[in-house]
Amino acid sequence: MGGSVLSGGTATVALADVRAAASRIQGAVLRTPTLPAPAVGRVAGCQVWLKLDNLQATGAFKERGAANRLALLTAREKAAGVIAMSAGNHAQAVARHAERLGIRATIVMPRFTPSTKVVRTESWGAMVVLHGETLAEAAAHAHELALRDGLTFIHPYDDPGIIAGQGTMALEMVEDTPELDTLVFPVGGGGLLAGCAAAALELNPSLRVYGVEVEGYPAMAQRLAGEPVAVGGPTIAEGIAVRDVGETPYALLKRLGIEVLVVPERAVEQGIALLAEGAKVVAEGAGAAGVAALLAHPARFAGRCVGTPVCGGNIDARALSNVLLRQLLRDGRIMRLHFDIPDRPGVLADISKRISDAGGNVIEVKHQQLFGAPTVQSTELELMIEVRDSVQGQAIISAMVAADYVVRRVQ
Repeated sequence: MGGSVLSGGTATVALADVRAAASRIQGAVLRTPTLPAPAVGRVAGCQVWLKLDNLQATGAFKERGAANRLALLTAREKAAGVIAMSAGNHAQAVARHAERLGIRATIVMPRFTPSTKVVRTESWGAMVVLHGETLAEAAAHAHELALRDGLTFIHPYDDPGIIAGQGTMALEMVEDTPELDTLVFPVGGGGLLAGCAAAALELNPSLRVYGVEVEGYPAMAQRLAGEPVAVGGPTIAEGIAVRDVGETPYALLKRLGIEVLVVPERAVEQGIALLAEGAKVVAEGAGAAGVAALLAHPARFAGRCVGTPVCGGNIDARALSNVLLRQLLRDGRIMRLHFDIPDRPGVLADISKRISDAGGNVIEVKHQQLFGAPTVQSTELELMIEVRDSVQGQAIISAMVAADYVVRRVQ
């Protein structure tokens, strides 16, 4: 493709490349809507517009880069087939668009990859090879197979064709919502941010463009700051949990002077919950990272008109339910109360009535009469209660204390 070259021989991407990519993928990838999210904006303290790339066929933005990169293959490369390494959205994107173009696709996934992701990737017609205990081992095996079988390796982010395809997201956002003055994009390997920053800033140099990483994996922020990369640990934002960022995205972001913000894990969970409740949108952890940046760095975005993508919606149902319940606890809308109560008839009914009279709803009861209490004359009771807000919750606790019950809140 026709990008220029940075010093050191690293290829880069310009607006012309992104426009060409948009032409190639038109009709193959959904032009997703960019919609206002006033409920999110009220919490974040700014105007918020969401680019809903979770609506893509595979549930994530990765289709943009995959569709463009596969369209750039020569006839010989298409006939030989392609190979990719991914445990997530890139796998499904390459598989889908390879099938669409009649190209044989092999996807190498680590052995720990959840079976649902394997099945989804295979459903798009790809051959899945499970190899290695880590992403690095799976990637090394993919490169070995590419060399052995003459396959073209489709990198998830360190490839100008991928970067230009991902940049079509910003092109659509700026064209569809010209009032935007700030853009925020999640960063894993850097392909999405690099392509979007290149396109957006050439279209409108006055735009502010930020990246966002989760605090356990701030690899791009560390690289840009000239610091050694130190990452690791569990995160709900596994889609951007990357140790080795792309050299092409890194060089492009450094030249453009893009700042990458770092957010705590809790902010990502808050972002997922806010999108679900406030915008009625399902987002995976990486897909909610942009909203997390608004919540974690409010001073940077106060009063601005911010566009950010929900770049993926592939979150496990159990993980989503856990995040929502944890947020209800943090907001004080669910309380866990522990009681030491006398072991006599009617006490449990009395407590339940007092909670009901105060407007609370008991949703779980744990009543230990035999073994947990300090004496045989008492018993332990733990209740999970749904309330309107923390003020109502405190009123319920006060009512219990006023009735001489020994109660404490469990965090």
